[in-house]
Formats: sequence, structure tokens, C-alpha cells
Amino acid sequence: MISVDGVTVEFNGSALFSDISFNINENDRIALMGKNGAGKSTLLKIIAGVNKPTRGKVSAPKDAIIAYLPQHLLTEDKCTVFEETSKAFSKILGMKTRMEELNHQLETRTDYESDEYSKIIEEVSDLSEKYYSIEEVNFDAEVERTLMGLGFLRSDFTRPTSEFSGGWRMRIELAKILLQKPDLILLDEPTNHMDIESIQWLEDFLVNNAKAVIVISHDKAFVDNITNRTIEVTMGRIYDYKTNYSHYLQLRQERREQQQKHYEEQQREIADIQQFIDRFKGTYSKTLQVQSRVKMLEKMELIEVDEVDTSALNLKFPPAPRSGNYPVIAEGLSKSYGDHVVFKDASVTIERGQKIAFVGKNGEGKSTFVKAIMGEIDFEGRLQLGHNCQIGYFAQNQASLLDEDLTIFQTIDSIAVGEIRTKIKDMLGAFMFSGDTIEKKVKVLSGGEKTRLAMIKLLLQPVNLLILDEPTNHLDIRTKDILKDALKAFDGTLILVSHDRDFLDGLATKVFEFGNKRIKEHFEDIGGFLRNKKLENLREIERK
Repeated sequence: MISVDGVTVEFNGSALFSDISFNINENDRIALMGKNGAGKSTLLKIIAGVNKPTRGKVSAPKDAIIAYLPQHLLTEDKCTVFEETSKAFSKILGMKTRMEELNHQLETRTDYESDEYSKIIEEVSDLSEKYYSIEEVNFDAEVERTLMGLGFLRSDFTRPTSEFSGGWRMRIELAKILLQKPDLILLDEPTNHMDIESIQWLEDFLVNNAKAVIVISHDKAFVDNITNRTIEVTMGRIYDYKTNYSHYLQLRQERREQQQKHYEEQQREIADIQQFIDRFKGTYSKTLQVQSRVKMLEKMELIEVDEVDTSALNLKFPPAPRSGNYPVIAEGLSKSYGDHVVFKDASVTIERGQKIAFVGKNGEGKSTFVKAIMGEIDFEGRLQLGHNCQIGYFAQNQASLLDEDLTIFQTIDSIAVGEIRTKIKDMLGAFMFSGDTIEKKVKVLSGGEKTRLAMIKLLLQPVNLLILDEPTNHLDIRTKDILKDALKAFDGTLILVSHDRDFLDGLATKVFEFGNKRIKEHFEDIGGFLRNKKLENLREIERK
């Protein structure tokens, strides 16, 4: 279907990757994996035609549609959500308009024998063949279905796109891509700003409706659910596994163990040969044997062991000072913005030591409730914090609040007090900032690096109520696992606002669901909550 042939990318004389080749077939759902900086996003942009390789090419059939969703994008602000999404069909509608123009010319022109008239007939014929081969579609109904699947309400359709956050604009762009029914969909971190229900809808769509997909994602559950093939980019080359992410991890471990075994065998062989050469190189009777062994060493193809990312986040939260039995008690809590009611008459009690997940669609009040706890907004009803409640808060946009003109070291040095100031370099090293790296300015850091830096600020003083609003956005799978282990060991109270099912699984022991202007308490972990929610939805369908 689509082939990547001998693609090489070089920067300043050094290769990011060399001579990469593979085919993308219909029904391939590929996870593109590799550590940060390996070249995953670069490869995706080359397949999309956004970037050009130094050497090599990407070949696709003439009429193939390749649709690309980058990590960061800008949607125009001059139209409504519905109008922007309908642009997915602009090419088809453009073909129809052009055919009407040409047919009008054929009706009014009289130069039947001219070359121009023949060219018009030829173009009409070509366009007609393409246009009428497209399945007849109710465009408005398709736009509506896709937007609602991605979490938009009907009342959102007529709102200007300028009223929506970056995450919601990304969904508009995703809706346009899905509506084009592309031959290949390229997605770079599509779930970063999506709630659990929208991610599940996207999974179902990609598995049941998409032709071929390549995805870069740090959401382990999402990747496992949608992919049947994993391509790893490492040390300038690729390894292609016909399996999903979890099985790939196991096979990769086996591959590296085999590589290590062969490497050690070869090193022993080299040592033996070198020892023979060193011992007999001045001996006349052994001259031919020595020369033979020297040539053997020169021709030997050295075995390389794939790099393993040994940098490790050393994350441990300070012991939590003892708080009262109930850090948060809310009774009859209501919040509205004008006529828009976020939630009404909510009553929530959180006990000391509990690990709570706040889940629900975007815009249903999760972050609003957190802001009420933080005293950042006014509200109706009563909200009381427990005795000696000391809050540590990681906001959803915490990483973007960092001063971009400071260096990594200055960011921490400017707020550290007391004895901790003597240990700033140790602390930065524990978060994988070491050597000259700590003199980097915040503005040049990746999203994941900024998130790690914001997390250090959170650790500078002991707290007993930790509130984390989407802390895993931009963190890779390994770093998320380390953060998850540290939160399991945290001995205070934890409130997690997250759409990352894999991160919440085994961490949160209780769920508060935000939806329909209510906050509903579920005495179960995230797995139980999702299982029961699907059953509830089935019963609702049966009742209808």
C-alpha cells in the first residue's frame, strides 16, 4: 500500500536514523515506539509529507489520502465548530462545484471542434468518474456523529472555535481527519487532552472504521487496545514486531538478551584472537597464522547491543505531616458560570489516606472542584478543609506556568529555602537533569522535561493532601510508571484528575464521577468503575 524506502535523516553530519525501510498495509495499526529523541515524530512527519528526508523516499498510490494529526496545531478562529469540521469535505464539495462550472461552459460554448472544448470534456469526465465513485454521504449527519463521539455537545456546534481550549481544537482537527476516511491516519499523542469516554470512542473508531493507522502515544492502554504491530526506532534503525505494545516489550527483552549473549561470545573470541596475535607476532614460524588472524579481526562485523535507557527518575515524596481525619468535606456545593451550571448540590467527603480519582468528560467540573478546594473560585454551599491540611497542587497547565527565561537550576534555586538549597543538584539529578543540562533554559525543554521540573517544585515542602490535575500529559510510559509507584507509597491523601486508565489502575481505590451536573461516588477502583459504567449504558439502551 504505502512504502518507506531507504529513508535517512541527518543533522549536522550525524544520522538520526539510516536506511529505514518498511511497508504499511491496509489494516495495519502500528505503534511507533522509542525513547525521547529517537526520531519518532520526525519519521511521522516524513510519512505525512511535511518533512523531507536527507535520502530515501515514501511511495504511495496516486489517490491515497494520508492524514496527519501533529502534537501541536492551530485551528482557525474565523468560523464555528461545525463549519470548521465540515472543511473535511471541502475537496469533494470543490469537485462538485468545479463539475457544475464546467458543465455550464459546455452548455454555453459553441466551439465544439476546438482543443479547449475537448479538454473541458476530458476534465468533466475525469472529475465525474472520481466524484460518483465516492459513496453518497449525508455530510451534516457524519459531522454531527463524529463531533458528538469526540465529546462535543450540539450546543457547541454553533460556537466559534476561538472559545475552545487547545485540547478541544485538537479534537476538531481529529474530527476532520476521521471524516476524510483516509487510507493512512498518522497520530502524534492524540489522547493528551481527551477524557476517558472520548478515548474509548476513538479506540472503537480506529479499530472498526480506520484503514491503516500509525500512532505515537504514551497511553499504554490506548496503544495496546488499538495496535497489532509495533515499530521501534532505536540507535538509528528500526525493529518491526507484528504484535501489540505489551507483547513487543517481552520480545524486545528477549532480543536484547540474545544480543548481549552474542556480544559477550564475540568479545571472548576477539580477546582470544588478540592474545594469539600479541603472543606470536614476532615469531617467524607463526607469521602466516598471525596475518590470518589480523585479517579475521579486520573483517569481523562487530555486534552492537541496542541501547537501554538507563537514566531513571528517583522519585519519593517526603513523609506527610498528620492531618485531620477528613481533609475535605463539601456539603451542598454548587458552581455556575452565568446560566451554565457546572455542578449542583454536591456533597463529598474525603478521608485521610484515601487515593481518589476524579473522572468524567471534559467540562463537567473536575478542575472546577479542585479550584474550589484551593480557594481559587467562589461557590455556593460549604467546603471545609480538615485540621492541619497542607496542600500540594499540580495544575493541568503547571508546566506552562514556569518562567521560560530561567535555567533549570535557577527555577529550583529561586524557591528552595533552608537545608534543601545545598541539595538542589542532587534533586535535579534524581529527576534526570544532570551535568550541563541544568543550565538549559526552560524555553528549550520538551513537554515531558517541563512536567518533571514542575514536579520537583511540588516536592520542595512536605504536604498531606496532594492534588494532581492531569500530571501524566507529556510523560513517557517509563516515567509515568515511576510516578505511579511514588504515589502508591505516598502516605498522605491523594486526589487525581486523570483520563489515563493505565495510570489510575491499581492507584486510585475510589472514584468520583463528574457528569450531568452531579458528582457520583463509586466505592471501587477504576477497573470496576469502567466495567459497571458499560453495563449501565447497556441497560439505558435497553430501556430506550
